[in-house]
Amino acid sequence: MIIFDWIFLTITVIVILILIFKMYYYKHLYEQTYEERKQLKEALNDAEILIKKYQIQLQRALGNMELLDEEISKLKNDLKAVKNRNSQLRVENEQLKRRIRELENKIEALL
Repeated sequence: MIIFDWIFLTITVIVILILIFKMYYYKHLYEQTYEERKQLKEALNDAEILIKKYQIQLQRALGNMELLDEEISKLKNDLKAVKNRNSQLRVENEQLKRRIRELENKIEALL
């Protein structure tokens, strides 16, 4: 009987030690995953803040691009108007040169 008591007591102590070891092991794993989860949440919050920041900057940049596009369109229209005016002035200049030559020829004919 004494041997069975010692065997029972030994097995009980071993089982208790194993359970205590498992308890601390799983506690350690839980704390480790909790810290990882906490760091992940912080990283996600930081990423969300950065995304919002860059989204605002992108919206501003797109707004600026729209303004620049409008300015370019206006400048293109102004350039077309200046080119048309320049070609018109060239035609008028040629007509005036031709008229001057005609008048010079008439003056020479009169002399």
